[in-house]
Amino acid sequence: MTYTRPRFRNPHLPVNKIGYTQKDYEGALSTLCAGCGHDSISGAIVQACYELSIEPHRVAKMSGIGCSSKTPAYFLSNSHGFNSVHGRMPSVATGAYLANRDLVYFGVSGDGDTASIGMGQFVHAIRRNLNMVYVVMNNGCYGLTKGQDSATADAGSKSKSGHTNPFQAIDLAGLALELGASFVARSFSGDKTQLVPLLKAALAHPGFAFIDVISPCVTFNNNPGSTKSYDYVREHIEATATVDFVPIKSEITTQYEAGSTKEIALHDDSLIRLHKIASDWDPQDRHSAMNALHHARSKGEILTGLIYIDESLQNLHEVLNTTTEPLNTLEEKVLCPGSKALATLNAGLR
Repeated sequence: MTYTRPRFRNPHLPVNKIGYTQKDYEGALSTLCAGCGHDSISGAIVQACYELSIEPHRVAKMSGIGCSSKTPAYFLSNSHGFNSVHGRMPSVATGAYLANRDLVYFGVSGDGDTASIGMGQFVHAIRRNLNMVYVVMNNGCYGLTKGQDSATADAGSKSKSGHTNPFQAIDLAGLALELGASFVARSFSGDKTQLVPLLKAALAHPGFAFIDVISPCVTFNNNPGSTKSYDYVREHIEATATVDFVPIKSEITTQYEAGSTKEIALHDDSLIRLHKIASDWDPQDRHSAMNALHHARSKGEILTGLIYIDESLQNLHEVLNTTTEPLNTLEEKVLCPGSKALATLNAGLR
């Protein structure tokens, strides 16, 4: 079996403004479970970058550890990439961004990678308004290590082992909003009609752009009552748990009007309720956005769409007042101007 895409494609594929076809934005074939929502997100990223006519070699893909962090291999194969250790992606992205501000930084993380071990990293990336897109593929579990509850799993849900989660879920969109993120959005992996425009808006945003994407795990997130669950019924677990067979499932997709609520049946016939922000929503009012999140949560709904945006905040390079030239292109004579310049600098500090 090969995970390399065939080279031959239709020679008449449409091209974007810079002459690239959509296949130029693809990566290797996915090794994730069939029906995984993460693959839908990868497809949305491919489409967004293609439609924006972004040159793949100008993109730097950053990730941590987890099923979600494997996905950069599945899109933009001609881009730069760095797979960091668990939860440390924001630090690597910060260093890379400071060294070369001319690249487009795209960070991919999971709910475990961000909401637990990487929480401190996530907080400071927001605080510094790092100019990057930060996507969390949120499935409420550690799918790479057999489905333990993550910090975004709902209180009262049961893990695959039968353990009941006693802790309240961390709402990453609400946290990002509270911490001062300049772009906050949420979507559903099966709603490409909404997700692609959100990704395009995030890529165009001059600061930290956070998108929380609910992405059901088709294999391990069998938490009854969870809004992010794929919950095997008892009979199904008994039939498959001994061999860990992952049945092929159809991808969950949906479309619904702005301002409306829709119930979507997951693979186990449990329901997830999504509420899409109305088209007349003002995303520039932080307090209104926070109230909307709380209101949706009290009704058991997941608020999706562009929740908040503020394009007036300075990004990290503007705050630090760095040179407009990428730091990694500066020559020695600029970095080391000599003893006279050092003496002048020291005198100014006395």
